[in-house]
Amino acid sequence: MAGSGYTRPPPPPPLGEGAAPAPSAALYVANCGPAVGLTHDDICAAFAAFGEVAGVHSADGSGVRVIVRFREPAAAEAAMSALHGRPCAGLAGRVLHIRYSVPAKPKAPVGGSLPVATSASELGVPGIYLVPDFVTAAEEQELLAAVDNRPWKSLAKRRVQHYGFEFLYETRNVDSKQFLGELPPFVSKIIDKIMSFPGANKCTSKLVDQLTVNEYPCGVGLSPHIDTHSAFEEMIFSLSLAGPCIMEFRKYPKGSWRAPSMVSGTDKDSIEEPQCIRKAVFLPPRSMLLMSGEGRYAWHHYIPHHKIDDVGGQVIKRNTRRVSFTFRKVRMGLCDCEYGQFCDSQSNVLVYL
Repeated sequence: MAGSGYTRPPPPPPLGEGAAPAPSAALYVANCGPAVGLTHDDICAAFAAFGEVAGVHSADGSGVRVIVRFREPAAAEAAMSALHGRPCAGLAGRVLHIRYSVPAKPKAPVGGSLPVATSASELGVPGIYLVPDFVTAAEEQELLAAVDNRPWKSLAKRRVQHYGFEFLYETRNVDSKQFLGELPPFVSKIIDKIMSFPGANKCTSKLVDQLTVNEYPCGVGLSPHIDTHSAFEEMIFSLSLAGPCIMEFRKYPKGSWRAPSMVSGTDKDSIEEPQCIRKAVFLPPRSMLLMSGEGRYAWHHYIPHHKIDDVGGQVIKRNTRRVSFTFRKVRMGLCDCEYGQFCDSQSNVLVYL
């Protein structure tokens, strides 16, 4: 397909059902190519007997299928009639299998067309802060080893661990009466360091008392959602380990949000999404993200389900796993924030997906 603009046609439909690809100037030719000793020049010379050949291109990486493009559809039709299912003397007597090729669909840009910021200031979402290299590579390995030595709970597409309080995916909330114990010692240094974030010193009690560890396999992301206001206080910290990702923030206009679909304890993306403001930021391994204020209460956050991301024109492959440590403070009363449109304490609207 490379450079031809055409690709393999779909399988022929059963007799009497559907229609085969319409005749075109491009042919998809199987049993023909470098892997069977035929160069593109050899193929061009053989097909030139039927008309001017505009190009010969590999159809895929197999080396035994090519796209032959003629200048005129009539030449392609003549070649199809003469060579399909018959030995070709000009190509070492190989029996060719030929169908009309179809135009290739243009590829969408990797990660979509949304520009990706590499800093919180470039992102421009109020209340969002990002600190790269929040932990060292050695500390990262220690944290990963600590959670890998503890039991994981499997969800539909990822694994989780909960400390302090268990997050209940069915209700998007926690049972504040079911205390699991203090946060584990292996995150003590992390908790000490997050006290340096803006606003952290205003906290009169424990800054965080709940930790959820998520393990995302390559290609698995997170559906758009706002952490339930009544479940957690304002400041939410998320440490990325083992692999990078893009996090997208979305702000929806008034009256445009709808209730979610819930599937097996995880959120399912809606098929149709309302108009929204979209911004994205790159989260490198070992970086710490703080969501607070408007960014925490009024913007949905979302991790696209990609295996590769485009960051400033650079294609970045996701690792086989990404592990996030999300630290939160469980709220013991109702939320009275200024973002009532998105607040479950102040309205009956569901605000997550």
